[in-house]
Amino acid sequence: MNQTGTSSQRLQVVFAGGGTGGHIYPALAIAEQLQDKSQDVDVSFICSTRALDARILTEEAVEYWALAARPFSLRPLALAEFVRTWGRVVAHCRKHLRNVARRGPTIVVGMGGFVSAPAAAAARKERLHSLLVNLDATPGRANRWVAKRSARVFTAAEVEGQPNWTRVRPIVRWGAVADGDSAFCRREMGLDPAGPTLLVTGASQGARSINHLMMALLERHTQLLRGWQVIHQCGPVATAKDDLNEQAIVDGYARAGVRAIVKPLFREMGRVWGSADLAISRCGAGSVAEAWANRVPSVFLPYPYHKDQHQRKNALPLERIGGAIIATDHVEVGKNMEGPGAELVRLLSDPGAVSAMRLKLRELGPADGASAVADEILAAGVHLAGGMGRARYT
Repeated sequence: MNQTGTSSQRLQVVFAGGGTGGHIYPALAIAEQLQDKSQDVDVSFICSTRALDARILTEEAVEYWALAARPFSLRPLALAEFVRTWGRVVAHCRKHLRNVARRGPTIVVGMGGFVSAPAAAAARKERLHSLLVNLDATPGRANRWVAKRSARVFTAAEVEGQPNWTRVRPIVRWGAVADGDSAFCRREMGLDPAGPTLLVTGASQGARSINHLMMALLERHTQLLRGWQVIHQCGPVATAKDDLNEQAIVDGYARAGVRAIVKPLFREMGRVWGSADLAISRCGAGSVAEAWANRVPSVFLPYPYHKDQHQRKNALPLERIGGAIIATDHVEVGKNMEGPGAELVRLLSDPGAVSAMRLKLRELGPADGASAVADEILAAGVHLAGGMGRARYT
């Protein structure tokens, strides 16, 4: 189905991505900008069937449809399942997009990851205009595949070897940007407005090694940490293999006499980042973007199980200007105490160094990538509404 002769002129923008907050939250950021810039846009989401996707999108009160997509894998059983289900998943997605396209000119925006691939395939078969938003400095297989099937690609990270991709600054939703100064944010979070504050986060999935590192630091550097208050996003860490669950982390701070707020996932991330003087964090694209937007000096620990350590590249722009430190996550607590733990202790002991890092972060400019992508989507929508409904592919 092409997009000419539709019954409505309201632009339909369908974001495709899921599996982690790192794919969903940037899409929400662009959606906010679209709806702020135009009252003639309807936004909806295609996400994965993972519970996290439904939780986030339900809380945000947006329309979504869960697609039973499978990640591509070279492991024999997983690859066989991917191949077996691919055709059916694309067909289901085509049917959904066909229904959406009846409402008006439609643009499909892939946000990367395994949900975006079948959505891009379905959009191409339906001859719908499609775009890709790449978030990582090292695009994964899905992004490279989707890029070849998209009319245009935007990237919020430095990517080598892709001169035709349009670079934008980090993409951050309003809710992840502080809405007041640090004293205001801390007060709203229930903390001491004047108290220096550390943010500990493994992003939406949590980081078990960071959680264990913080518990070890509480034991070895109790007095130092008593001079700080902590906001700790621990993620869904309660598993059969790990007894360091949310309550155990809460108890660890209480034993040490350190004021802390601990949750698996914070919704008010703008006030979380706005409260922080310093952070220890994973360096997925979303976490790096939020540190950039809120000018928070950070000790970044790339996800340790990526062989190419590609998360490290996301944080390089912040490290280059002196606004962040990229450390190695050794997983084992003792080694982490000597590596990233030592870096964190040094900064916790030196407020002047932290302040200097924050000043360096101002050199990066605004995190306005969502606005730039929204402008381009609206411009494409004008062409579609004018009758240029068939997507052009080479």
